[in-house]
Amino acid sequence: MYGMRGAGLRTSAAVLGAALLVAGCSSGGGGDDAGAKITQQPKESDPFWVNPDGNAARQVAAYEKSGKDGAAGQIRKIAEQPTGEWIGPENPEQEAKGFTEAADKAGRTALLVLYNIPHRDCGQYSQGGAADGDAYRSWIDGVTAGIGDRAATVILEPDAVLHLVDGCTQGEFQEERYDLLKGAIAKLKSLKNTAVYLDAGNAGWGHPDQIFQALKLAGVDRADGFAVNVSNFYSTKDSIAYGKQLSAKVGGKHFVIDTSRNGNGPYTGGNPDERWCNPPGRSLGDTPTKRTADPLVDAYLWVKRPGESDGTCKGGPKAGQWWASYALALAKASK
Repeated sequence: MYGMRGAGLRTSAAVLGAALLVAGCSSGGGGDDAGAKITQQPKESDPFWVNPDGNAARQVAAYEKSGKDGAAGQIRKIAEQPTGEWIGPENPEQEAKGFTEAADKAGRTALLVLYNIPHRDCGQYSQGGAADGDAYRSWIDGVTAGIGDRAATVILEPDAVLHLVDGCTQGEFQEERYDLLKGAIAKLKSLKNTAVYLDAGNAGWGHPDQIFQALKLAGVDRADGFAVNVSNFYSTKDSIAYGKQLSAKVGGKHFVIDTSRNGNGPYTGGNPDERWCNPPGRSLGDTPTKRTADPLVDAYLWVKRPGESDGTCKGGPKAGQWWASYALALAKASK
């Protein structure tokens, strides 16, 4: 109804596996594993871990090797910022451990995205998820075991609450989904150094009145807060306004904003139902930081990894796959 299904952007298992190899063996500091010499951002303003061998870093190295220094400089805008690591379905403990260990060695916090709820994405580009509730609980157990006492910030289940209130998730699955989200929050918050933000939609899908009760039922009171604009394009200003309205209805909870691609705001052309899917003319947004424009906003984050496709629309590859030309366009359009 509001075209908000752009959150389904988990990367491929192959890409995650490659990142995991780096996470498990890299110092996580100023690593140059990809040949791009990617370093961490200043901890005081941006405490989140930059993966020195992510897709963007590899693209920088490839451009530099082929003498395309201008393009390499543009993609470096992406490669040198921390982005979310989307935990895959097969090896959650190993992946969570690898990313958090690498972040810990670098003195940073891992940013993890959990996107495996059963009946995910309502049959759209990122359909799938755990086979059933028990499989999801086991998966969450694996994630929590992998994180342990290391520092992590977790974005929990993009679109999962939204699809409970927009008529997308069938009625017979709703009670279980609330239970799974509450259980996931409880497990994650039992960890010593893990912050959890439950996804809460974006400034363009509807009104906070439509979702705040569902957030409460899903356990937002036990979370650190909620996340807005995940994988979407609404401006930081509009996202702050939406988040503040929603916060007032859920006990003053803080929130984080995905600013990865919101520099030019949302796309207003084409099919309204797919404006979120690989829209042209977009730009990188505010770089990740904990120094935000409002005390209720805990951080600007790049939850969605810029340059990875939203799905097989407008010429894009499958959801979560690296798309070099789109990444370059995002970077060139940014300041």
